[in-house]
This record gives sequence, structure tokens and C-alpha cells, in this order.
Amino acid sequence: MEYSHIFDYAREVDTILVINGAENEIDKTFFYLSETRSGIFENSALVVKPNSLKIITSQLEEESARSTGLEVETFQNRADYTNKLREDLKDVDTVGLNYSSLTVRLYLDLLKVIPEKRFIDVSGSIQESRRFKQSPELKKLREAAKIASEAFDRIVPRIKEGITENGLASQLVYEMMNLGATAPSFETIIAFGANSSMPHYSPGNRKLKKNEFVLMDFGALYDRYCSDMTRTVVFGKASEEQREMYETVRTAQDAAMKTIRENVNGKDVDKTARDVIDATRFKGRFIHSLGHGLGMDVHDHPALSPQYDFPLKENMVITNEPGVYVPKIGGVRIEDDVIVKKEGCEVITTAPRDLMEV
Repeated sequence: MEYSHIFDYAREVDTILVINGAENEIDKTFFYLSETRSGIFENSALVVKPNSLKIITSQLEEESARSTGLEVETFQNRADYTNKLREDLKDVDTVGLNYSSLTVRLYLDLLKVIPEKRFIDVSGSIQESRRFKQSPELKKLREAAKIASEAFDRIVPRIKEGITENGLASQLVYEMMNLGATAPSFETIIAFGANSSMPHYSPGNRKLKKNEFVLMDFGALYDRYCSDMTRTVVFGKASEEQREMYETVRTAQDAAMKTIRENVNGKDVDKTARDVIDATRFKGRFIHSLGHGLGMDVHDHPALSPQYDFPLKENMVITNEPGVYVPKIGGVRIEDDVIVKKEGCEVITTAPRDLMEV
């Protein structure tokens, strides 16, 4: 992947420093730019210039770092690390930093190491760069979506009376990893019956009963890139109310899908789906935004929301996920991953979207 394009957005600097700290201080931009396929890279750094990218890391990650073909410097201890950082930046006056992922502790440490430098926040420029997916990224996102779609197909026959939410979630994660995922891209949501009315429900040991909704929100992590899809089925025979809820959501998603293309505003796509739902008796029951950006993060950036003026551009990857949620009854959500095209879109999650009674 071409990393120098980041300077098309971060034009105020010619050197960017990306820093990782401990486990909870990892900046995914490190992996976005270096394309390291394995490793955690705690307490490591990238020195990024338009024509060069250098990884500074410990011997623990040396093999993973060198597999990228990039320039690598290894350090023995903390003092060695700071000395290498000073040396690499000795001729640089202004350093771009990703403030959005830099903890206060790391920033204060940096002030001690190179106090004479002028720091500029380039987090907005980095985010803008990451919104537009390059060909290698699209390939990984398609594979992550394919894995999730195939895992759904495998899991449907295992939906049986008495299975627990946790039990079904574990089997779904197993299938994704068996199909090539390195991990789930987020904590899998399985919600039975009335629990499905909570969009961010955490699964428990509730057992499945006949004629209930089964909402499954899940995704695969593949080569550090995420998929995110939701399917809702009925275990048994759908009631008229369940069928009406489902068809309302399906119609809303279809309507939104037809409007997705380059230069359309995301809030207008959201309105298209919301208007469909609000024209039914489920008005006001669509209680979240229609979609978000997708990439190395599940929520990569805003995309389809009434709160944002967000023009869609070619090769952005977004979700389209309308829902209807009725407390004490249940909820329906259908979510697909979509690549924005100049004229339309490419849906990369392929699991069936018609109402399934299993």
C-alpha cells in the first residue's frame, strides 16, 4: 500500500511520528501505515516522511517488522529507544502527531524526549486519509465480509430450542475463525426475544424459545480489517407483527441502498431509510444512525447520520443498518457492508436478507 498519500492531507508537516505505548495505548495508524501483519508493537514508533517510513521497535517485534520490507531499527531498552528517536528527528523542527490516539502520558513522555520540537496535530488529516480505502484494503475488507457471510450460513442450522445466547455467540465466533478470521472484530451480539430490542445488548445465558427473534450482530477481523453485519431471523413461525417489523426494516434498507453513491450526503441516505420507517406504525422506533465507516476500526468514521454533513466518496466503506426496536417485544436490524462507487455501491456481505424462519 502507498503510505505517502497521507501527506496529501497532512500538508503542514513533512514528518509524522506515530507512537504506541502499552496495551491500551496502541494507535492503529501504526498498522495502517506499516502494514505489519502480526505483532502488537507496544512501545514502538513510526517515523514517517513522504519518501521513507522507519519502524523503531524492540527485538520482540523485530521479525514481524522486517517482514514488511521497511527500514527497521531495534532498541535494547528505554534509553536506547529515546536515543534513536532523538537521532531520527534531529534535523526536524516540526513533528506531526496523531493527537486523537495519543494519551496524555505518552505526550508528556515525548515532551521530555524531544522538548525542542514543535508539535502539530495531524489527526484530522490521518482520519481523512483512512476514509478512502486503497485496493489492498478493499481486498481485505471483502474477505472479512465474505468470512462473516459464510459463518452466518453455517450457524443458521445450529439455531435450536434451548441454546443460550452465549452458546450461539461462541459457535459463531468459532465459525468465523475456522473460515480464516484472526478474531471477531468486536464482541458478538446475540439477542433472543425481547432482548433484541436493545441495539447494544450483551449476550447472556437466556435460552431460546419457539417463535422468538434471534438477532445476530457480528463481524470478522481479517488481516487487521473488520467486517460488521447483522441478521435477524425468527426461530419458528413469524407472527404478523414480527413479519411487519422485518419487512419495514428490509424496505428501509433497500431504499437507502439505492441512494448510496459518490457525492450523496450521508444524512440524506439516513433520511431515506428513516422516512420509510416513520411512515409506518413504527415511527420513532429507529433509534440510531443508519451507518458508519468501516476499516481497521469497526466504527472507522461517521457516515450515514442525521447529525453529520458527510459527502460520500468513491472507495469509502460503510454500513447500512436500519432497525426497528419495540421494548418488551423485540427488535429487527439488517446490516450490510458497502463499498461506495461513483454510480451506486457494491454490497460485500452476501448472507440472505429475506426473512428466515428457522
